[in-house]
Amino acid sequence: MSTLPADSLPPVAGPAGGSIPVLPNDLPEPTRRRWVQWLVLAQVLFVLGVAAAGYATAALGRTVTLHTRPVDPRDLLYGDYVNLRYQVSELPGGLWRGSAMPRRHQPAYVLLEPQPDGTYEAVAAFPEKPAATGQQAVLRGSVQDVWRRGLRLRYGLERYYVPEGQGRQLERRQSLRVQVSIAPWGQARITGVEPADK
Repeated sequence: MSTLPADSLPPVAGPAGGSIPVLPNDLPEPTRRRWVQWLVLAQVLFVLGVAAAGYATAALGRTVTLHTRPVDPRDLLYGDYVNLRYQVSELPGGLWRGSAMPRRHQPAYVLLEPQPDGTYEAVAAFPEKPAATGQQAVLRGSVQDVWRRGLRLRYGLERYYVPEGQGRQLERRQSLRVQVSIAPWGQARITGVEPADK
């Protein structure tokens, strides 16, 4: 059975009302090999980019310490990670500096200031990135819930993968201190977790 050339095949309707040509199923071997090479290269570059961004965040970012606690201290570990809830995750509505009320899933930038105990606390939240001065830092998050007197934010730092052998130690703690590295471009990552009473 012979295969018709691509330019002699009838077009089919496209999703926007246009037409797209139907291509034969059997591409020439060099073309297929080239496509596979491009797909593999794209996957490798993606993995390397994620790893490089993580290392750059740790190397170039400002490290701040945040108070956190397990979501459920009686059942802290779910496999190999710990769920964390930060003090800066639930903010009073009076800290919001936007001209309009925040909406769910919109970006939020939380201005952090150091406290006497060495941790950072939220002093304001903005819909756009504010300028930070001195020892201040800006942590990017997204609005998860809004109610009359406050809002709940998510930073992408709520899950900490526990190194083997350390889970039992963290499981007994009610409060933790988390070191977070915040890059100038807004990306943040956890660099360390320790008991608050250490």
